[in-house]
Amino acid sequence: MAPKARIDAALSSAIKGAGAQPAPKQLASALDYATTPGGARIRPTILMSVAQACGDDQPGLADAAAAALELMHCASLVHDDLPCFDNADTRRGKPSAHRAFGEPLAVLAGDSLIMLAFDVLAEASDPAPKRGLELLRILAKRSGMPMGICAGQGWESEAEIDLRAYHMSKTGALFIAATQMGAVAAGQEAEPWEELGARIGEAFQVADDLRDALYDADTLGKPVGQDDLHGRPSAVTEFGVDGAIRHLKDILSGAIASIPACPGEAQLAHMVRAYAERLTPVAPAHSRA
Repeated sequence: MAPKARIDAALSSAIKGAGAQPAPKQLASALDYATTPGGARIRPTILMSVAQACGDDQPGLADAAAAALELMHCASLVHDDLPCFDNADTRRGKPSAHRAFGEPLAVLAGDSLIMLAFDVLAEASDPAPKRGLELLRILAKRSGMPMGICAGQGWESEAEIDLRAYHMSKTGALFIAATQMGAVAAGQEAEPWEELGARIGEAFQVADDLRDALYDADTLGKPVGQDDLHGRPSAVTEFGVDGAIRHLKDILSGAIASIPACPGEAQLAHMVRAYAERLTPVAPAHSRA
C-alpha cells in the first residue's frame, strides 16, 4: 500500500474509533472536520519515507506513528486558529474549526486530538513495546515544553524572541518528530535523524514566512499577512524576500547532506529535493523592488 493510502487509512480508523457511540455527536463531527480533507500530510509522509528507508519491519507501528503525528499537527492548527491566538477565520480553504463549531467545541476538539494521538500510539505498541515507548516519548517531547510546539506558541508572548529557537519549536519540532519517529518505528536510533528533521522544519518555516508575505488568502486557503498583524518574528523581516529565499535554499542543501546512512538514502534525498521545489516560493516582481 502506498504511504498516502496507509496514512489516510490509519487516520480514518482513529477518527472513526474516537467517534464511536456513545460519543457526543458534535464533538465527533468536529474531530472529523479538523482532520479531513487533510493538507499535504507532509509530516506523516516524511515519517513513512524514513521508516521505509530504514526497512519498515513493523508497518503497523509506522502507520500508527504517522497517524499520531498528523493528529497532533491537526490539533495544533485547531488551537492556533482560536481567537486567543491567530483568530483565523479559515483553514485549508474552509471555515476554521471554531468558526464551524464554536469556540468551546474547537478547544475540546484540539484537546481530544492530542489525547487520541497518544492513544493510537499506545494501542499499536504491543508487538514492539520498547519502540512504542520511545515513540510516545518523542511525540511528547516535540509537542510540549521546552522544545515542542507549545514552546513555539509560548515564544510569541516573549518581549524578545530568538528567531531560530522560535522556528525550531513552533515548526521544526514536529518535523524532528517525523524523522525520528520514522526511524524508531523501523528499529533505528532516533538521535542521528534529528538534524534532518530540524533542517526540513526550518526550511518549511522560512517558506511559510515567504508565503505569508507574498501570497493571497485564496492561494493559501488561510489568512495572510499574519506575521505583520501579530508582530511575529519572520525570516522575511530579518533577511528580506531575496535573502529569505537564499536562506531557504541553503537550509535545504544542508538537509540533503545530513541524511544518515540507510538502505533508502537515495530515495530520501530525492524526496527532500522534491519538497525543495514545492517549498520555494517565486517572489512577484513588485515584491522584490
